[in-house]
Amino acid sequence: MAQKGRPRDVKLQHVILTVAYELLLEGGFEEVTIDKIAEKAGVSKATIYKWWPNKAAVVAEGFFEAAASRLPVPDTGSVLKEITQHAVNLSLFMESKEGRVISELIGQGQMDSALIQVFREYYVKPRRSESAMILRRGIDRDELGKELDVESSIDLIYGPLFYRLLVSGEPLTEDTVKRMIYTVFNGLISTGKAKISLLDL
Repeated sequence: MAQKGRPRDVKLQHVILTVAYELLLEGGFEEVTIDKIAEKAGVSKATIYKWWPNKAAVVAEGFFEAAASRLPVPDTGSVLKEITQHAVNLSLFMESKEGRVISELIGQGQMDSALIQVFREYYVKPRRSESAMILRRGIDRDELGKELDVESSIDLIYGPLFYRLLVSGEPLTEDTVKRMIYTVFNGLISTGKAKISLLDL
């Protein structure tokens, strides 16, 4: 998380974040150091600390900046299709080599409050905001009831993805995600609306 009140050189910022991301993928979080980032990026440690308070902040921001381009927000006109594609994109990313880093960051975050704070700020909050936007569009289109509890719905939809990633270890396939959405959405559909079919996904 960048420190406030210190303007950045955008190009140099990108170089540093890219280097941090590459080092993370190469050796894992514990192997990354500010010294290594500075050396590979061709900058001083003082430059890095001018914009980030610690290693956790620069490493996590580098990772999540790279991840953002892999997780576009669908806009199809159908809340069911949008939330399904969003969840599928997320699950496929989490199953990739890059996505597996999430498990390590969460694990390290249990011992590093700065890291878990950055994880929540740069990864969890943006994903929740995207999901909330999709569900609210569905409410505006009268696909979902106006009384829908958006935040609880997000937990119901996305919680199982992280459960599989962090707890059960069961695979996250596209078919699995669609079945989860099918189960959840049949409980979220507006009163009076017809229940969806798994084939609708």
